[in-house]
Amino acid sequence: MAETTATTLPKEKEEWLGKKERKLLTDPINDNNPITVQILGICSALAVTTMLKPAFIMAISVILVTGFSNLVVSLLRKGIPKQIRMIVQLVVIAFLVTVVEQVLKAYNYEVWQQLSVFIGLIITNCIVMGRLEAFAMANKPWKSFLDGVGNGLGYGLILVGVAFVRELFGKGAIAGIQIIGPTSAYLINTQDVSWMNWYIPNGIMVLPASAIFLIGIIIWIQRAKNRKLIDVS
Repeated sequence: MAETTATTLPKEKEEWLGKKERKLLTDPINDNNPITVQILGICSALAVTTMLKPAFIMAISVILVTGFSNLVVSLLRKGIPKQIRMIVQLVVIAFLVTVVEQVLKAYNYEVWQQLSVFIGLIITNCIVMGRLEAFAMANKPWKSFLDGVGNGLGYGLILVGVAFVRELFGKGAIAGIQIIGPTSAYLINTQDVSWMNWYIPNGIMVLPASAIFLIGIIIWIQRAKNRKLIDVS
């Protein structure tokens, strides 16, 4: 019987930002967006998107919490007993949320007052818990971190987009700066400002219901362009 010599194949070198890694960052922006595809995190999308600045800060907060909670849980995954894994995950998320909240309170107290309740609710955000269970508990730290950042970006993109439209058409402003409407006439040092008065801000756009309609429109456009997202079941 012929002797067979076992040959050890060289391990495939892992890239920091290879094709698979980039997909972890880009997929949640479109094909697997947490809000428009997974239908998660809708509550905060309704509550914090009245103005662009709070929505942007909320988006950054979720990106940081999701990314670093994925990283920490992935590092600890082999030592976490299955029976208490969700408790450990909540402790990790709560710690990171507390850090984010205290930093925001120290450096931007006004925005913290607007977001304090919603920043705390990141602890129970389905997106954060979902990525820990679905990805971080089964993958290496770097990939888990990228997955968390990618899902945070996908969430934040919708938040910022909805807030931009709501503030512009609901208050005639962007990030608190008056752009259109009668009020903006007083901010421009010119005599001919009649062209800025063509639009009167619509109060309906600042109501939570408007966010539902905007998200619905985004979902419609997304599925119209990406047919594979249409649920045919």
